[in-house]
Formats: sequence, structure tokens, C-alpha cells
Amino acid sequence: MTIGQRLKALALVSLIMLTAGSVHGDPLTTLREAREAAQARDNARLSALLEDREALQAALGEAREAHQKAQREQQALAAQQAQQQALEQELDALQQEQGADFDRILSALSQHSSGLRDSLNDSWITLGETSLPPRLDENEVLESRHIEQVVDSLMALTAETARVVRLEAEVADADGMISQQEIIRLGDFAAFSESDLLQRGEGEGTLSVAPRTPPDVAETLAAFHAGESRTLAIDPTQGQVIAAMAQQPSLLERFHQGGAVGYVVVTLGIFGLLVALLQYVYLLGVTFKVRRQRRQLDALSDNNPLGRVLLRFQAMDSHQVPEALEARLDEAVLAELPRLERGQPIVKLLAAVAPLLGLLGTVTGMIVTFQAITVFGTGDPQMMAGGISQALVTTVLGLVTAVPLLFAQTALSGRSRYLANVVEGQASATLAEHLEARLPHQPRTVNEDANVNAMA
Repeated sequence: MTIGQRLKALALVSLIMLTAGSVHGDPLTTLREAREAAQARDNARLSALLEDREALQAALGEAREAHQKAQREQQALAAQQAQQQALEQELDALQQEQGADFDRILSALSQHSSGLRDSLNDSWITLGETSLPPRLDENEVLESRHIEQVVDSLMALTAETARVVRLEAEVADADGMISQQEIIRLGDFAAFSESDLLQRGEGEGTLSVAPRTPPDVAETLAAFHAGESRTLAIDPTQGQVIAAMAQQPSLLERFHQGGAVGYVVVTLGIFGLLVALLQYVYLLGVTFKVRRQRRQLDALSDNNPLGRVLLRFQAMDSHQVPEALEARLDEAVLAELPRLERGQPIVKLLAAVAPLLGLLGTVTGMIVTFQAITVFGTGDPQMMAGGISQALVTTVLGLVTAVPLLFAQTALSGRSRYLANVVEGQASATLAEHLEARLPHQPRTVNEDANVNAMA
């Protein structure tokens, strides 16, 4: 209760008492009672004032303590502010001294971290549980923990480049079917399944079988996957070799790149080789029969050139002059040459025509290339690849066709020449023996012996 409320209560009590005394008692009694009431009221008021004084003194002490505490806190805050201002001034001075270099370092670190993260999205080391460096460009303020995270991530990635890891992953085959397979990751170089090289797909973390894996490479991959070998073929170019292998045409595809000219060249080459093969087989049979006929001159046969020549010689008039007999014999030998030299002119012609057709294909291919440049420009090399391929492939086909035809023509020429020499030599020897038999008592001169030996 406050002092004002207490004073109002005392006044109310005194008023009641005075009213009661004036109504019921005498004045002295009333005065005494009024004085006692006033004294009691003063005592009560004094007691209230004393109590209020003590409360005020206690409140004043508390206020003084709070004031002193506030002053102390204000002094501590002022000291802290002064210290902070000093630190800010020191930091400003340090930033002014090293701020430019530090900003460049942080900027370079942020760019390097972001660029490294982007470049590693298609890297083999991201397969599995390997984490990429955090993006520092997303943070407004770079803290030391961010830099530590980048360093730790780089160290982990560096360690992953030297590891060979077996893991399970989803792999899409050539038909687009996705299956869970066990793959092997070789650091940051390559990844492969049981017998196929793998390549990164368009989506994040997707793998697909390379379009073409060479058979020898597939064998080494299978042996390494099974733990039977430690030899392995890898692609250190991050899939560029695999992509080049996929785009590299096969032998049949290169043949089709030659176009119509290439088809003509190959057709003529096959025809020439077939003619040469048949004629060479015929000459081998003739060679076998001629050798057998030379061993059996007393039993002549008309199934070989030598037998037919000797049979015609026996059918001649033996009393003719030697020059006539020799001419008839040469005629018989020359009659056998067409059969022996059959097919050689066409083979020789095709061997000469094939490179010329290849040159024709080169010219037409370059014309196609220049037309593509005229229409599409030089911005897209793929548009010029068709004409250049035709130009080069036809040249190769012409040379590849001409070389075996030349060898075949040489083999045929050599074999036919050998048979002709055998037939001519044996016919000359038979003629010499016939002439010697006609003149048994005339001694031969040295010139005649030389002529006979030359004819043999």
C-alpha cells in the first residue's frame, strides 16, 4: 500500500470517530478521543513513512548498484569497441597491404574449383563414391573450412587416379538395354566390362558399351577381368580413341566409299585375276604333260604342245630341204603359242587400266568435294569427307588391283615362255637328229655343230 492510500485511510477513520463522538459523547471526551485518534493517525503515518523510507533507501541502493553496473558494462563495452576499432584498423591495414593478392588468390581458387568440378563431371573417377570439390563461387564469404574442403577433395581425387576399382554399375549395351554389370575402373584412364570398353553417356553417371572394341583388345580385357593377365589396353585420352575407333570405317565400308568407280575397278580386278588363275592352272597341267612327253618321245600324244609339234613333224615329207623342214617346224611351234599365251593380253590390259580408273575416281571425288565447298562452305569438314574418301579410296583400289594383276601377268608370261622354249628346243633337237640321219656318212663341220647346239 502506498503512502497516499494510507493517509486517506487514516483521514477516513478520524472522520468516522469525530462523527461518532459528536453524536454520543461530551466534548472533552470527544476532544481526547480526537487527540488520541490524531496521535494514532500520526503514529501510523510516521510508521508508514519509516517503512516507505526504508523501501526507498533499498530501492535507491538497488538503483545505485544498477547504475554502477551499467557504468561498468558501458566502460567494458567502450573498451571492447575500442579494441574492435583497433582490430578493424589493423585488419584494414592488412587488407590494404595484402588484400589485392588475397582477392586474386581466392578468385583463382574459386574459379579453379568450379572449373575442375565441371571438367570432372565426365571423368571416370566420379564413378563410385568419389565426391567432387565444392563450388566456392556459391559462397558470399570464403572461410578457411571451405578451402580445407577443396584441398581434401583434391587429395582424394588424386588418390583415386591411382586406384583400380571394381564396382557395380548400370551399363547400356548396343541395343539400348540397361543391365547391372561388374565393371573395372582404371583410375582416370578408362573403364571396361567383361570384354567391352565403356564410354560415358549423355546423362550424369550413365555408361554405355563402346560401339567398337577390337578383338585383341577384347581378349586382353576379358583376361584382365578374370584375373588371368596383368596386361591391359587403355585409352589415356578420356575416350577420344574409342570415339575415333567408332568412327573408323571397316574394310567393307571403305570399299563402298569408292562409289561406282570403285565397284568397276574391283570387278575388273576380280575378272583379271580369275582369267589369270584359270590360265595358270592350264599351264601347270600343260607343264606336267610336256615333262611326261619328254620322257616318252617314242610314244607321242596330241594332248600337249610338244607331242602335237612332233606329230606334225613326223607327218612332213622327210625328203624336203632342211630350210623347208625348219620353216614347217617353226610354223608348228608358233601354232601352239596362242594357247600358251592365252589370257595374258587381257590381264596386262587390266593391270594398266586399273590405275587409270582409280585416277578417274580421284578426279570425280575432288569434283564432289569442290561442289560441297561451293554449296556448304568449309565450316563443316563432314560435308567434304565423302568426296575426299571417294578420291582416295578409288586410287587405292586402282593400285591394289593393278599390283596383283602385274604379278599374275608376269607369272603367266614366265610359264608360257618356259613351255615355248621347251617345245622349240625339243623340236630343234628332233630336226637336227633327222638331218643327221639323212647324211650319215658326211662329217659335220664345226659351224654345223655350233648351229645344231644353238638350235637345241
